[in-house]
Amino acid sequence: MDHEQTADLPYLRKVVGASMAGTIVEWYEFFLYGTAATLIFGKLFFPPTGNELDGVIAAFATYAVGFIARPLGGVLFGHIGDRIGRKSLLQFSLMLIGCSTFLMGCLPTFPTIGYWAPILLVALRFVQGFALGGEWGGAVLLVAEHSPNQSRAFWGSFPQAGVPLGNLLATIVLLVLSGTLSNDAFLSWGWRVGFWLSAVIVGIGYYIRTQVSDSPIFEAARSAAEERAHAGYGLTEVFRRYPRGVFTAMGLRVGENILYYMVVTFSITYLAHIGVETTQILGLLFCAHVLHVVVIPIFGTMADKIGRRPVYIAGAALTMVWPFVAFPMFGTGSLLIILGAIFMGMIVHALMYAPQPAIMAEMFPTRMRYSGVSLGYQVTAIFAGSWAPLIGATLLRRYDDWLPIACYILVAGTISLISALVMSESKGVSLLAIDRDDERQLREASARRPSPDG
Repeated sequence: MDHEQTADLPYLRKVVGASMAGTIVEWYEFFLYGTAATLIFGKLFFPPTGNELDGVIAAFATYAVGFIARPLGGVLFGHIGDRIGRKSLLQFSLMLIGCSTFLMGCLPTFPTIGYWAPILLVALRFVQGFALGGEWGGAVLLVAEHSPNQSRAFWGSFPQAGVPLGNLLATIVLLVLSGTLSNDAFLSWGWRVGFWLSAVIVGIGYYIRTQVSDSPIFEAARSAAEERAHAGYGLTEVFRRYPRGVFTAMGLRVGENILYYMVVTFSITYLAHIGVETTQILGLLFCAHVLHVVVIPIFGTMADKIGRRPVYIAGAALTMVWPFVAFPMFGTGSLLIILGAIFMGMIVHALMYAPQPAIMAEMFPTRMRYSGVSLGYQVTAIFAGSWAPLIGATLLRRYDDWLPIACYILVAGTISLISALVMSESKGVSLLAIDRDDERQLREASARRPSPDG
């Protein structure tokens, strides 16, 4: 019987906790930047132009830098992580993102040092994104490779729930600061406190991650790889051997990634543009993040019961519908109706986000799984989530209408729907069986390879 089917549940819970702890920390910092880009950086780190949206657009451009850095981190961390393990790189990524975020809170603003302010902000944002690029793949694989076959989507969804928890934590911090300080105090120094708090949170997350180890299936795969000089790993090998898995994973990510950043980041800009107060917007997002945390494991369980494809197809199809319902709801100005629109966006997103770790882990063998999932997940961020708030703000500035923005989200949902329709169902599959099939293919390829003697 496979080890996955006889998992040590108390230890598995510890693995889930370690994975979530780091994920919460890193996404707290990443989304703190995203929220600050809308509320703070556009005003403090760029020259005034007379149009407030210009500063927001410039801040979102620096926001995109983090996403561009993510696939670079994903490639490097994945390449090394497939060789030396998931745990050690997860600890390193945690420290790297913590240092960069803390330093962001120390930066002088544009009136003080001129264009050096956005330059330094971009540099730190790049480091932050690079570190996060290596985080996601290692965190979800640490859980997926310890999980039972029949409940991998459920357990794998918990690191995903760490994302809204981190976002929730960032929202709480900004909500408290903006609610207790005057606007002048918040803009001059209050916003920095949220970035400095990262030092405390990183220390807690780092300690928790020292309490777990890599999975038995990874250790077995590493031992086997050391005995096979012809078995490659990393970027080149995963593209050569499993291109369909990489490109399918990318397609699945497009709609999910764009939808999320339009709901949690661009909605701040849009609602502020139509006159909703900052504290009210943050309060709405607080409620939405709570809902997101709750529904992600529910949809993970659903993906284990009825399959990955039906759950993902439903989410992608509803992504295409959501903006045409949500933006008119935003326009009512009613906080309750606006909250309903954001709730719907979070639920639709969770349908796609919850099963992603299981889906992507089941696409690749262990020896190149870190590289495969990091590529599929992070490369998409370059042309999807990174530009979503920027594209939304640009469309809003040009047309002053929500319809072009809704069409943009519709196209993104269509790409993910097509990918979900063509992907293979992998519910209940054994990761050991995937590794055995990979070994069989390697033996066959080796047998076909000409001998040195000719």
